[in-house]
Amino acid sequence: MAGVGGGEDEGWRRSGIEVSALQFGYDGQPPLFARFNLRIAPGSRCLLIGANGSGKTTLLKILAGKHMVGGRDVVRVLNGSAFHDTQLVCDGELSYLGGSWSRTIGSAGDVPLQGDFSAEHMIFGVDGVDPVRREKLIDLLDIDLQWRMHKVSDGQRRRVQICMGLLHPYKLRSIQVLLLDEITVDLDVVTRMDLLDFFKEECEQREATIVYATHIFDGLESWATDIAYIQEGELRKSAKYSDVEELKSAKNLLSVVESWLRSETKLPKKEHPRPETQPRRSSPFDASPFRSSRHMAYYR
Repeated sequence: MAGVGGGEDEGWRRSGIEVSALQFGYDGQPPLFARFNLRIAPGSRCLLIGANGSGKTTLLKILAGKHMVGGRDVVRVLNGSAFHDTQLVCDGELSYLGGSWSRTIGSAGDVPLQGDFSAEHMIFGVDGVDPVRREKLIDLLDIDLQWRMHKVSDGQRRRVQICMGLLHPYKLRSIQVLLLDEITVDLDVVTRMDLLDFFKEECEQREATIVYATHIFDGLESWATDIAYIQEGELRKSAKYSDVEELKSAKNLLSVVESWLRSETKLPKKEHPRPETQPRRSSPFDASPFRSSRHMAYYR
């Protein structure tokens, strides 16, 4: 089985991430993952690398328990099933940060959360948090509590989102697994580097495990401990950062990642069988003005 760091001892089983023979695809689409295996040891800062459409976001959402996969033991996080053991999220031990900041509203689907309310209202509306940690994050992300969410920039709104995402209610433990999907894309250089230092501290002091998908590689040479590189749903490389041969002689991480991604363009694309299409049955709602369109999003 391919893996990123880790061993077989009980401590790893308790705290690590393990994906075993994962099979997953979206409805009506060819399988994205077929017998996909991955291991990430506790305390790791793992960079998840891949081209657009390679499966990074889908994998992070699976690890976060947002997609159901076959079998409780296919995706194990903190020695529990990522999908079935919802207490991991409720206790604040597993956290996913990524995508747009939105709220699901009836038939309108996901609507950007940009209402006329203050950053203070949002941040202090999270119950049961450590006030010292809250103040630290507000200072770290340079948040003005008087910001109005409908008037701030994308970068300022992202700072508030990140702050709230790191303020999960704490009981006996803190966040143990943190899944990050392109969350620094809207941040300026100073805020981004300060946030990465904070995440590094989380790993070193709290033994948190971080999986970070990004296309921005500046300054990550000394930050990452592990690398997982996926290509069209396949794990192509999985190793400790210091064990990646290409990185030992390269001038920086960006040049190595660029060479990996450029080499993909020279490979033949995967051949997927076309799914069989079935005639669509008519519905009494076809003539309704509220009929679902591609502009509306629904959860099932």
